[in-house]
Amino acid sequence: MNRAFNRKKDKSWMHTPEALAKHFIAYNAKFLGHTEVDQPKGTEVVRDAVRKLKFQRHIKKSEGQKIPKVELQISIYGVKILDPKSKEVQHNCQLHRISFCADDKTDKRIFTFICKDSESNKHLCYVFDSEKCAEEITLTIGQAFDLAYKKFLESGGKDVETRKQIGGLQKRIQDLETENSELKKQLQVLEEQLMIAQVPPGNSMSSKMPTDVFDMVPFSPMTPLVPLPASNGSAPPPPARPTEMRRDLFGAEPFDPFTCGAADFPPDIQSKLDEMQEGFKMGLTVEGTVFSLDPLDGRC
Repeated sequence: MNRAFNRKKDKSWMHTPEALAKHFIAYNAKFLGHTEVDQPKGTEVVRDAVRKLKFQRHIKKSEGQKIPKVELQISIYGVKILDPKSKEVQHNCQLHRISFCADDKTDKRIFTFICKDSESNKHLCYVFDSEKCAEEITLTIGQAFDLAYKKFLESGGKDVETRKQIGGLQKRIQDLETENSELKKQLQVLEEQLMIAQVPPGNSMSSKMPTDVFDMVPFSPMTPLVPLPASNGSAPPPPARPTEMRRDLFGAEPFDPFTCGAADFPPDIQSKLDEMQEGFKMGLTVEGTVFSLDPLDGRC
C-alpha cells in the first residue's frame, strides 16, 4: 500500500482505535465522481484523474447540475459512500483494495483515493471536494490503514480472509437490497394493473334484465321470441297453454278452436250438431246428387 500522508512521526492520530475498529467516522463531502486509471498509485496518476473529473463537473455545472453531496463512513473495513438523506450505499470500497490515498496540496479542498473494483478488477480513482476536512479525511483513512495492519499482524494473517468474506457478504447484501427494491416496484405496477382490470366498464350491461313499472321484461329486438328448432331437425312443439283459462269482462270463457272439443258443449246442443252432421253426410251420398245446405239455393 502506498499512502501520500504528510504526517509527522511525533503527531498522534486524530481518533481513538475503538472508534474505527468497532464503529466508523463519518464525514460529509461533495463527490466529483470516479474514473479509471492505468496505475494503482502515483501522484501524477491522481492529478490527471482530478483534472479530468473537474473538467467534466464544470460542463455539468454549466448545464445546471449541482455536485452531489455524499456521506463517507471510514472504518478499518473500508470506506463507504452513502446518500446523506436515504443512507443508501452507493459504493463500498474495502480497505484492502485501496492502494493509494492523498489530498491535493495545490487545492486544499480536494482529496482522492484509488481502489481496485471487485468485479471488473479495474483501478478507479475517487475524487471528493471538502472545503474544510480534506486533509482530516485523508489522515482518518491513514489511521484506518494503520489499525488494520496492526490487527493483521496480531491475527497472523487470518483476519485478511475474514475481511474478504465480510466484504463479499456486504456486497451481496447490497445487491439483494437493490433487487428487492426493483421487485417491489414491479409488484406495485402489477397490483395497479390488476385493480384496473377488475373494475367493470361503465357501459356494461347488468346480468339481471331490467323491468318496467309493471315488473315485466320489456321486448327487445335483439332477443326475438322465436322458438328454436329441435335437436333432430323437426319443428318445435307448440307452446304449452295454461290449464286454467282466463275469463273475459262478462265472466265467460273465450272461444279457442284449438282446445274446444265435443265435450265442451251441453248435451242438447251436442245432439243437434250430431244430427246436422249426419244429415249433411247423407245429403252428399244420395244417388250421387249434391244438395246444397244454403237456404238461398233453390235446390235445397
